[in-house]
Amino acid sequence: MTKHSKLIFIPLDERPCNYEFPYLLAKETEYIMERPPGELMGLKKRPGDVEQLWSWFEAACAGADGAVVALDTLLYGGIIPSRLHGLEPAELTGRLERLRGIKQRHPQLKLYAFQLIMRCPQYSLSDEEPDYYADWGREIFRKGFIQHRLELGIATDEEIRELAEIDLRLPSGVLEDYLGRRAVNIEANKLALELVRDGIIDFMIVPQDDSAPYGHTAKDQEKVRARITALDLELKVYMYPGADEVGCTLLARMMNKAAGRRPLVYPRLSSIQGAFVTPLFEDRFFYETLKYQILAAGGLIASSAAEADLVLLISTPGETMEEAVSQRHAFHSYDVYRNLMDLVEYGEYMLRSKRIPVAVADVGYANGGDQKLVKMLRQTNLLFDLAGYAGWNTSSNSLGTVISQAMIYLLYGRTQAHLDFLALRYAEDVCYCSVVRGELSEGPVQEMGYGKYELDGPRGRVAARVQERLGEELAVRIDSPAGSVQITDCYMPWNRMFEVGLSVRFLRS
Repeated sequence: MTKHSKLIFIPLDERPCNYEFPYLLAKETEYIMERPPGELMGLKKRPGDVEQLWSWFEAACAGADGAVVALDTLLYGGIIPSRLHGLEPAELTGRLERLRGIKQRHPQLKLYAFQLIMRCPQYSLSDEEPDYYADWGREIFRKGFIQHRLELGIATDEEIRELAEIDLRLPSGVLEDYLGRRAVNIEANKLALELVRDGIIDFMIVPQDDSAPYGHTAKDQEKVRARITALDLELKVYMYPGADEVGCTLLARMMNKAAGRRPLVYPRLSSIQGAFVTPLFEDRFFYETLKYQILAAGGLIASSAAEADLVLLISTPGETMEEAVSQRHAFHSYDVYRNLMDLVEYGEYMLRSKRIPVAVADVGYANGGDQKLVKMLRQTNLLFDLAGYAGWNTSSNSLGTVISQAMIYLLYGRTQAHLDFLALRYAEDVCYCSVVRGELSEGPVQEMGYGKYELDGPRGRVAARVQERLGEELAVRIDSPAGSVQITDCYMPWNRMFEVGLSVRFLRS
């Protein structure tokens, strides 16, 4: 690609992890990233303006070298609307076929796409699902889970009794609506694969958001995987756990491909058992997903540190994964079955003595960073010398984010944009997800008269309190002689406590 290549980006939704992260990673590179105006995107359950998004996308592709596209946005208006729509297969077919016209008009366009398999959460909550999921979500999941195990001949007698009891209670209309939408979405997945076969889409990822080894999502995976095999697309379509990080992953892949680079990544785990932990919200051993995440971003796993372009330090659980908010309690397996000290000492040695770039995948806990690990990274003055860091949400969300940042670092170095993105990760993943969110959600938010799923608006009193607490935590956990993190904006994108929207800047000392 030429200097100042134009890259079009269609985000999965309007949340910062999808709308902002890839855009921030593309700053101070040779890529000019264009994304739809925010007003065309949706707002949580309200879908984006699909027709306007298509019109914008078709016009923006003129003169572009590449496009990273969330098909769920162009089909349904975003990730949450993909679980709520009443669209017919014919409508979705018509929308997908517009990609053929774009490729015919712009044959030079490299088109990388991703499209989710609809998730099936294990709990009853309608915050991101149809309204009936508040009453029947657990039953919908368990019915799919046990039926799948029954088909495989591994359901227990207790599970069979549970299934019979669910069948007596679960309203048929609820199940019909849910399964009907899943069936429509799977047809859209299959149609997209035909676009890969025909060369319209150059590469595709089918990520699994919030997956499990058995159930509706696992069975849908099998259907899509069978279609991938039938169309001989194994090397052009990857399927693995993840979702909100895939925009970053495909951006890194496009940059690596354009530069003719295939970075070799050497993973160093904090626990020998960590490779064999199945992370929360995922469906397979950690190490299998790690391979996919590196491969999808355009790299390969190195067989030794000596040949590596990048050392990836990975803080895995020692045995089973806990939520980051639980760090206030002692867990034997975290303290005994893993060794963070070795991880940090090794990283410092490789970076300082061997001059090999080092990144940190902080995936020991779900939904937030490891406070002990970050404390030690600060003590060794590594925080802002790293090629990347992430520790937010699911293991795959973090892996895809840090691998992408590190690969872009290998291409473009220690820019201000790189330092700012590191600062953002520490502010959000460590200080917010791991500390402030839990602290404010259980008491202070209620005392202010709100609930963690219903705040006083994106920029209300809660947002102001979050920014105040984040500033205090950054001062004690992150700021150092190397520099400090300044928050320039703080808001609550979906008017709930789960995610925060931040703009930050790293100020060098």
